[in-house]
This record gives sequence, structure tokens and C-alpha cells, in this order.
Amino acid sequence: MEDSAAVAGLVWDRWLPSAVRALIAEALPGGDADARALAVWLAGVHDIGKATPAFACQVDQLADVMRDQGLEMRSSKAMGPDRRLAPHGLAGQVLLAEWLEERHGWTASRTGQFTVAVGGHHGVPPEHGQIKALYEHEELLRTPGTSSRLWRKVQTELLDACADRFGVGDRLGDWGTVRLPQPAQVLLTALVIVCDWIASNPDLFPYFPDGASCSDEERLAAAWLGLDLPDPWQAEEPVASAQELFAARFGLPVDAQVRPVQAAALELARDMERPGLMVIEAPMGEGKTEAALAVTEVFAARSGAGGVFFALPTMATGNAMFPRLLDWLGQLPGVRDSRRSVHLAHSKAALNEDFVDLMARGGRVAAVDVDEVATGSPWGQGDERRRAVAELVAHAWLRGRKKAMLASFVAGTIDQLLFAGLKSRHLALRHLAVAGKVVVIDEAHAYDTYMNVYLDRVLSWLGAYRVPVVVLSATLPAGRRRELVQAYAGGDLKPAVGQVDDAAETGAYPLLTAVAPGGTAVVLCPQASGRSTTVGLEPLADELDVLADRLEGELAGGGCVLVVRNTVRRVLETARVLRDRFGESAVTVAHSCFVDIDRAQKDRGLLRRFGPPGRDTDRPKGRHIVVASQVAEQSLDVDFDLLVSDLCPVDLLLQRMGRLHRHQRGQGQSERPERLRSARCLLTGVDWAADVPVPVRGSVAVYGRYALLRSAAVLLPHLEGGAQRPVQLPSDISVLVQGAYGAGPVGPEYWSEVLAEARGQFDEQRADQAERAAIFRLGKVGRPGRPLFGWVAAGVGDADDSRAGRAQVRDSRDSLEVVVVQRRADGTLATLPWLEPDQKGRQRGGLELPQEQTPTPFSARAAASCGLRLPLQFSYAKTMDRAIEELERLYLRAWQGRDSPWLSDQLILALDEDCQTSLAGFRLRYSPLDGLEVTGDGI
Repeated sequence: MEDSAAVAGLVWDRWLPSAVRALIAEALPGGDADARALAVWLAGVHDIGKATPAFACQVDQLADVMRDQGLEMRSSKAMGPDRRLAPHGLAGQVLLAEWLEERHGWTASRTGQFTVAVGGHHGVPPEHGQIKALYEHEELLRTPGTSSRLWRKVQTELLDACADRFGVGDRLGDWGTVRLPQPAQVLLTALVIVCDWIASNPDLFPYFPDGASCSDEERLAAAWLGLDLPDPWQAEEPVASAQELFAARFGLPVDAQVRPVQAAALELARDMERPGLMVIEAPMGEGKTEAALAVTEVFAARSGAGGVFFALPTMATGNAMFPRLLDWLGQLPGVRDSRRSVHLAHSKAALNEDFVDLMARGGRVAAVDVDEVATGSPWGQGDERRRAVAELVAHAWLRGRKKAMLASFVAGTIDQLLFAGLKSRHLALRHLAVAGKVVVIDEAHAYDTYMNVYLDRVLSWLGAYRVPVVVLSATLPAGRRRELVQAYAGGDLKPAVGQVDDAAETGAYPLLTAVAPGGTAVVLCPQASGRSTTVGLEPLADELDVLADRLEGELAGGGCVLVVRNTVRRVLETARVLRDRFGESAVTVAHSCFVDIDRAQKDRGLLRRFGPPGRDTDRPKGRHIVVASQVAEQSLDVDFDLLVSDLCPVDLLLQRMGRLHRHQRGQGQSERPERLRSARCLLTGVDWAADVPVPVRGSVAVYGRYALLRSAAVLLPHLEGGAQRPVQLPSDISVLVQGAYGAGPVGPEYWSEVLAEARGQFDEQRADQAERAAIFRLGKVGRPGRPLFGWVAAGVGDADDSRAGRAQVRDSRDSLEVVVVQRRADGTLATLPWLEPDQKGRQRGGLELPQEQTPTPFSARAAASCGLRLPLQFSYAKTMDRAIEELERLYLRAWQGRDSPWLSDQLILALDEDCQTSLAGFRLRYSPLDGLEVTGDGI
């Protein structure tokens, strides 16, 4: 108990961001001093529930010692299942509440808001029914009879001693009238959990008698020095002009000018009365990421945030953002000259080379020898010897599914943020992790109704924590923008919402929307940068021979084409036909069904060949076609001469158009083939000959018929207008998106019946998504003083970034993930033969993997880098069950047991020497060129 309290004092002073401390402090009459004392005291008393018969009876030898002192108790066996009614957290909560009422005159209605931090320190705040049940079994707290008074005396003396030792005795009277806001209750609970975990680590605080040879102060100093947590970031508000700031942070070329939307976002952040939510809507390629990071600096300095979380839609986009985040941190005052914790937050982060380098610097957690602590100061000059100078580290203690988000700077998937709205165990830790940061949400248009149910609830809590948030999108439907603002700001926002809607109705773009918690929205319409693209839009029949013929003509003078299909099956079918026509070397395939290491290699190859001028050193000189799925529409800075796309929702089509003539290549695009100097998009995946366009089945399965038809309807004037009615980017972006997602009629009158039928199906699906998402969604922020009892009741248990965890906050079928290896003719197993060496030149391809012994860490990691998520065919219950049954026939205890962290509990898919196999009635074929191809009808 004393160790936990001492740790709490250091955590408060040295690790908690000032924003978190301030939020707790403002609820207490004595401000920061009261808040620190409260945190230390709650950490100190959190285990008082262990001073009960229900807990003490578990070890007979120790229980006998207590019985000898008159503290009677039945044996654990005699207590039976009733003992589970008194877990020590709940018992401690009840004892503390009784003590506050009896010793300090608190009313029962005031105790729970404080004692819940004790009751919830194992991750789940107690429910009212559990509290009632324990009160009905008082014998679990104190053995009835003559011993009862002695038990009560011991419990009271312990709590009296804690109040005296931790200096709160004379403050409890004032605290008894406080109404503690629920966000403060959550943060205090999380703080107790963190301090309990640190103080319970035997590597830091050795058990008796090993730790008895030094004083309490020496013991604490050695532990804290061994833990070596990096300090939080203390942001310095930038005073430079926008041009100077962007040049310093992002290395702008000498002749480059900051974009108007970037300058306007920075100015708006500086003009806001206090940090809040800012939504930045601007065209693709306008530097929204850099604008968000500049705004983040201002918001962090003014709010006291100690870090940043950058949330992205996928692991691939998270990986792409991570080095950009590191580059920014390398130029950031207060970071570049200091030691700060950084994390990449998704389930396969350990396979990311940039993150692996940071983990290597993170060291290990263990108490230092007491002699290493300098005698002149309890925290010692020994820090100099142990700390690596000015560096970013993936700190060893700040790893694992429940602690990783506590690092100061994190890039990761949006799931990590949505988990903060999911009723789950240790949810308070997730809230602590974001409460001290600025949160940036990228690609906000990419999230569906199911995910938005969680996102809106998370935003309401972020607003209550006063967490600054920056939302990025090419553009948002007006209704969605309004929902984001209302969720964050809370309260009556009618004037603000009107202003937001007015901006949408005028088609204003780019658009900045800002609001502080409880405030009124401000809407700005900065100038466009002057960068514009005119895109000719043409319908194209959905026949592969028609596509091949058209591309043969378009590429007569060379050029690079991007063909985007809505399903992997269509990608592979298209690539096969185009290779027959243009040759294998002229066609590249990119989609999500590649093993992880091949997928990363694909992304790097696309950037190398089709990236910005000056970086695309291998850009094809002749003709080349990339056939890709939706992986091409997010966060890849690639540039093509011609675009062919399946019909998709209009905001996503605009994202795809952002890969078309993205960069200037010579005066008037003179460096592009003459035929392709005007940007054009050929729209296919539709039967255009029907009275009402009929999208292909695969697209309907992915996006729904209603969204596709409304997209086609708003695009119809451009499709029919030809060269006289091109899509003007960026000026048409908002008009198209608001039209497609608005409630007004679109398209010809004779489309109305088909649209109405599709709308009915859409409304049913959306209502079903919202209803299912709400089942495990966290409740709203309660009124001040209302205890967190039942806060995560009827929740999902543990939530993490596993396959099952992600399915809880995304409306997706459960999927199978496997590790792909190759079985040679002699029966031995090996890593896939084409894998390239790692950054140190070590060979990864064709490594033999012994089946009877644990693979070396390097071999196991090489194998694990070949993780693959099987496609939708394997997500149906019967097929999945059969696939799992077949995969489990290859069970290698040395691999899949606990001895190999990289391969533990993984399913192994072994391909033959031709890289083929059968699974659940399907035929699987894999190649580094095309990824996974699945044929057959299954079981």
C-alpha cells in the first residue's frame, strides 16, 4: 500500500500530463495540492479490502497467524462460492465508504464517487447489485461474533494510519461536499491501476526479505530509476509565421509556399479562446496532415497535453504515417532534445522495421542497485548514466495491449480510439491514455455507421476531458460534420449547427470548422491553393475486352494507368486479361490479400515508381498498368496519368481521383504522354445500358446499392456532358458529396422508384448497424458526483487489437488470420523463398523451420511477417469451422505453444512447392506478384 502511494506521488509529479492533473484539480477546493493528495491516498488505500476474512483465508499459514491474534475466519473451503461476492477491490470500496461515513461524517451519497477508484482498480467498477450482495454477506468483511469488533478495529486503524501517513486527514471534511465529475473519477481509477501495477512489479519492488535491506526512500528511488519512464511532452507554443513554422517542421523547399488552408488552420487554432475540436476539410494533396500537426502544437501548448495520438483507418495507413510522425518529432522543440516514448499501435506493429528500432532502444524494466542511486538526492544523479540522451524510444513498460497507448506519441488504427467507447475491462486506462493527448483522426469519411456510433460517443467523452481533437477529411457530408460537432461540444448547439449547415449549402470548400467543449462552432472558408485539376469523366462498359482495347489506344504513347476495382476477385480477373494483352511486366497488382511483408513491399514499390516527381526514380518509361483494390485510395502519395475505377460512393471516387495528375510533371503536364496530359477517369463496374444503372454484384456487396446509385446520380451530368462538363477539383468536391449524401432527390425522375427501394434497404441496414453497435457502447458522461458504478456493466470483457477485438468496433465478419509457410518436397517447413533480407542484410527467405523445436527468434519473426488475413469466403460459420479444423491438424507445439512469442497460438497455412494448397473445399494459390487467389465453391 505504501509503495503504491509513493509511486502515485512520483507518477503525479513526473509522468502525468498537466492537462490530466488540471482536470482532476479543478474539481477540488484545494486545487492541485488536493488533487495530488487524493491520488496518493487512493493509491495507498486501494488494497484495504485484503484486510477481510474473504481475502485473508486463502493462505492457511498466514491465516493461522492472524487467527492467533484474535482475527477469526473460516477456511476458504468453508466459505465456499460466497467468497466470490467479496473480491478485494469491492470489499475495499465498501470498507472505505463505511469509514468515511463513520469517522468523517460523509453522507452515503457522496462516498461512491471517491471509493469507486478502489472498487474498480482491477479494471471493472462494481455494479449496484454486487455492492448490495456484499452488504447482505457482512461475514465476508468481518467474521461474526467476538472477532467482529477486532476486525473492524484493524480496518479502521489501517485507514486512519493511511489518512495520517498520506496527509489527507484534515482535507476529508472539505472533500465530503465535492461533486466529482465522472471524467475525474475515471482518471483517478486509471491512476490507481497504473500505480498498483508498478508497485506490484517484483523486478522494481523486490518481495520480502530481498527488499528489506534498504530504506523506503532508497527502495522507491531504485524502483523509479529502474522504471525510467520518459517525461511527458511539454509543448512550446510556436510563435513563428505559418511559412516559417512549416518550413522548419516539414522541410519545405526554399521556393515552396504554405497552402492557404494550412495557414488558416494555424491561425484559427491561435484565435480559438481555448483548444477544442477542429475539422479540416481540404482536397487531396493539400497538406492536411502537416496542418493537423501544426495545429497540434498550438493545442498541446495551450491545453497541457503531453502527447499525440494519430488515428488512421488501417494498419497500412498507420505504418505509412509512423515515419512521418517520427520525422515531425525529430524537428519538434521539447522532443528533439529529450527522451520521449513513442508507439505504433496495431496488432502487427512488432513487424514494422521503424518500430523495431525504437523497441531496441527501450531497454528493460528492473530496479537498479541501491548503490547506483546518488546519495545527495533521492532521485540521484544516476539518471545521467542510465538514460539514453535525446532519443525516441518504445519504452519496455509501455508495451502490451493495455499499456501501449499510454506512450506519449502514438500512431495507430482508429480501433484504438474506438475502444475508448467500448464497455470493456480496464477501460479507464484507455481513457487516461487519450485524456492527456491531442487526438488527430485521419480519413474521417472512411468510417461507416457502426464505427461512427462508437466514434461519436468517444468524442463526447473527449469533449468532457477537454481533449483537443483534429479531424481530417477530403470532405464530409453536412450531416456527418454536424454530428461530429454536436458529439464533441455537447449542449445546445443550434446556432452553431446552423452555421455549419449554411456552409455546406453554399458548397464552401475548403472548410474549417472549430468548436470548444460547450462552445459555439466557428466556420471558415479559406482560399483554395490554386492547385486545380479538371477531370473528364466517361462511362465505360464493364467488359474486360472493352477495357483492354481502350487502354491499348490510350497507352499508344506510353503512360501509367491506375485501375481500381472494388473486390480482390475483380482485381485478379482484370490483371489476368491485361497481362495477356500487355505482358506480365507491364501490369502490377495491389490489394489486401498479400502476406504482410509482401504488402509492405508492394506499397514501397508503388511509391518508388509512381510517387512525387524527384522520388519516383523508377517511374516506367513505357506503358504500365496498376490494378488495385481500395488500398490505392488511402494515404499513398502516388500519381497516375489515367484512372479507371469501378463505381463507388462519390467521396471515395474523389479520393481515387486524387491519385490522378496528383503532381505537376512539366509545364502543362508536358512530361506526361501527349494523349494523357488531360486528366480523365473512366467509370466502369456498371451496366450503363440499363434504364437505371446496375452496379456489379461485388460492388453492391461492399458499398450497398443506395450509395452507389446516388453516386451515379450526382455524377450523371458529368458522365453525359463529356468534355463540356468535367469534374472540377477541388471546386466540385463539396457539391458532389453534399448531393450524394443529402436527403434531396437526385437523378432522373424515372430513377426514383429504384432509388426508393434501395433507400429502404439502406435505412434498414443503417438502423441495424446502429442498434448492434449500441449494445456494448459506453454510456454518456454522467452528472458530476454520480459514481461510476456499473460503468462497463454487460461489456465485452477484454478488448484489444486482435482479430476478435477489431470486430467489436467494426461491422465486419470475423475473419481468419494465418501465418503462411512453405512445405518442401521432403516434408520440411521453411519461410517463403522470395522474402528479401532485412535491414541488416540477414536472409529471411527459405529459412528452414524445425518442427520439433522452437524456431530461433529471427526465424520465427521472419515467419510471422508472413501473416495473411483470409478473404470473405472463410468468414462464414461453416466454412470457418472447417478451415480451423483443417488448419489445426498442423499443430506444432514448439511453435504454437508459449515458447515462441512470435508464433504462439497462430494458425499455420502450409503451401506446397508450387505455393498452392486446399482449405475447406477451396483451392488456394499464392504468388508474390498476385497475392492470394481463391477458387472453387467451398464446402
